[in-house]
Amino acid sequence: MELTQNKISSLRMEHITKRFPGVLASDDITLNIGEGEVLALVGENGAGKTTLMNILMGLYQPDEGRILINGEEVRFKSPNDAFAAGLGMVHQQYMLVANMTVLENIALGFKQAWSALKLDLQMVRNRILEISEKYGLAVDPDAYVWQLSVGEQQRVELVKTLCLGARFLILDEPTSALTPQETDELIVLLKNMSSELSIIFISHKLQEVKDLSNKIAILRHGAVVFEGDTHEHSLSDIAALMTGHEVDLPQNEETSETGTPVLDIKNINVKSDRGFLALTDLNLTINSGEIVGLAGVSGNGQRELAEAINGLRKVESGEIQFFGEDIANKTPHYIIEAGMGYVPEERNTEGIVPSFSLKENLILKDTERDHFSKKSFLKNKAIDQNAEELRIKFDIRSPNISVAAGSLSGGNIQKVILAREISRKPKFLIAVYPIRGLDLGAAEFIHKQLLEIRKEGIGILLISEELDEILDLSDRVAVIFKGQIQKVLKRKDATRRSLGILMAGVHDDKTV
Repeated sequence: MELTQNKISSLRMEHITKRFPGVLASDDITLNIGEGEVLALVGENGAGKTTLMNILMGLYQPDEGRILINGEEVRFKSPNDAFAAGLGMVHQQYMLVANMTVLENIALGFKQAWSALKLDLQMVRNRILEISEKYGLAVDPDAYVWQLSVGEQQRVELVKTLCLGARFLILDEPTSALTPQETDELIVLLKNMSSELSIIFISHKLQEVKDLSNKIAILRHGAVVFEGDTHEHSLSDIAALMTGHEVDLPQNEETSETGTPVLDIKNINVKSDRGFLALTDLNLTINSGEIVGLAGVSGNGQRELAEAINGLRKVESGEIQFFGEDIANKTPHYIIEAGMGYVPEERNTEGIVPSFSLKENLILKDTERDHFSKKSFLKNKAIDQNAEELRIKFDIRSPNISVAAGSLSGGNIQKVILAREISRKPKFLIAVYPIRGLDLGAAEFIHKQLLEIRKEGIGILLISEELDEILDLSDRVAVIFKGQIQKVLKRKDATRRSLGILMAGVHDDKTV
């Protein structure tokens, strides 16, 4: 059946079943979305949410079941078929070509701009600027994707989907890189858009689920365990239905005591991939046994700071004192051996080797340790035992320890990285978006782990755009804007409003 991009008055997935080796990813799922409805699809990591949406978008073919649009069965052999029917998806794992510009990425799917052998890039540029202005989604058409932060890439994905004329929108964790103000604006935008199109909204942020959706479906182990009206259930009800138990995110209630400085950053200047200074005379000190949260809108120097500290990016000038030693421009291996732990922003390309097994990824930094190798030969028994212990302790959902790490869900990949870094007993930990893409149960566990190693006297730099996470865990909060620290606040003085104002670049003591 051929469909054009007319209004989609109803979409139904009937008895969808999908199996992968060792995993039943979708177990006889039936869902209905009507015209103008916003359906929140929630569940723990590995519950099958993204797999189900990939089936809807034609990336996977179901083993059983069918999809109906406006009452008529459709078969999507590829995402192009889904686009033609008016479906658009912003994926959790971005579908962008890294060595092409934003303009070129969007042009790839912009069929209206192609005629004969000619591509009208000006038409694409005009469309990008129109969508960006209309929805307040600022992107630079001429920037290369590899130069963009995760949050900026997410914005590009949303602009791309809207440019292609989606009439039915699927959003997979769309607010993970936005400030509270931007998130509120996006929720208002999506509510307004729901008068024109239907939306499936995948999120672990239950307040957003409550604010935006009118229906909710909860997946667990690939099956729908609950469907209902969102307004009839509290946040705690939804969290309990997701996880099977009551969820209580921990908070840092310890008394802030001034330890000795362990990471002392002095006037560092660091360039971005595009050649301009991403960090300008930045200063920040973190003591032993404290968590310093770094709050800021994505793209204000967070990535460059984390990479500079870990030896992955050149420091033009300034010092990074780590336990009294300047480690600026030391090699990553040297810095790892000095006791630095690192949870990177890009988990799939920097945090793991996707083709390596789960057990291999868990020892990436320790292959030279006597416990795991002898005379350059790996000790497979010790490696297997380590992986099994960490898989259980960190609740990593995988068929076995030999599965390729890249085949795991995004949240489970994050658990692998956290398991490796925390189990190594670092002297200091840099955690960049540690719970991005994690369900509430996993976030609860990870936060407990971070607070536990804080008690052991380990300093932590927590980089996050989740203000609730920053406020729950931090002893002090530093706000970064355009490569400089705007202000450092004690936990008792930090509020969502004061941080949001500073994150927007307003530095007025009267307002904060």
